[in-house]
Amino acid sequence: MTDSGVVIVDKPADWTSHDVVARTRRLAGTRKVGHAGTLDPMATGVLVLGIGKGTKLLGHLTLTEKVYTATLRLGLTTNTDDAEGEPGARTDASGVAEAAVHSAAEDLTGTISQVPPQVSAIKVNGKRAYKSARSGEEVELAAREVTVSEFAVGDVRRVDDPGGAFVDVDARITCSSGTYIRALARDLGAALGVGGHLTALRRTRVGPYDVSQAHTLEELAGEFTALPLAQAVASAFPVRVLDSEEARRIAHGNRIAPGELGPGPVGLFAPDGTVVALAEDRPGYAKPIVVFAAA
Repeated sequence: MTDSGVVIVDKPADWTSHDVVARTRRLAGTRKVGHAGTLDPMATGVLVLGIGKGTKLLGHLTLTEKVYTATLRLGLTTNTDDAEGEPGARTDASGVAEAAVHSAAEDLTGTISQVPPQVSAIKVNGKRAYKSARSGEEVELAAREVTVSEFAVGDVRRVDDPGGAFVDVDARITCSSGTYIRALARDLGAALGVGGHLTALRRTRVGPYDVSQAHTLEELAGEFTALPLAQAVASAFPVRVLDSEEARRIAHGNRIAPGELGPGPVGLFAPDGTVVALAEDRPGYAKPIVVFAAA
């Protein structure tokens, strides 16, 4: 039904990323569909899919900035650090001041060391952490460096409950790939002494792909819409237009003279506008890392 390119899906709640891929394969009429970074089932928003040759982009799109809107609940922990998990420690959060929430969020902004959630897809000793957690085994996950360039606190509101008040915090978070928003909710609550977990999450941007470009699965079923491969590359990477001889060499996997757009990846285009490859510049030459055009 469609040629190569990128499809930006507005993922519905309670669907896994695999569910969305499977549905898109049927809508696109091809099995060659993949995603650039998963979303948890409870999350909604931007899920970037590659179709056909667009799947070659995916490994390069995952190492990019992402933006989320989230609601974090203070006063309760869960074993998954989100609302899908089993409730844990409960603490009355009525004494948490709004100024303290802002301060704690500031402390979690910048380059930080983050321990991933126990229930995650990270492998420990060859086994997924979530499988160990579900079998009752507690694994020690190593902290890793992530960048939270924005942790903007919005509405802070008290939610009364018979067991003591919760505090719900709306936030906009801009972060590097690999950052767990669930872990930020957990760590915000820990810093404030009341525990916390994530109750709502929506991804609004992945690199250059914004939720305003996204289509629901219902919309795609009515009219399947994909960004053509050339447009998808041009929106995500610097563009270098080659001459015909350079394009021929790159299409065969050969090196050419370096450009002036930085180390890359850089999108390489033929004179007629066809996207040929992604390349990286090395000292003295440019080398293709992904070739799209047939050699």
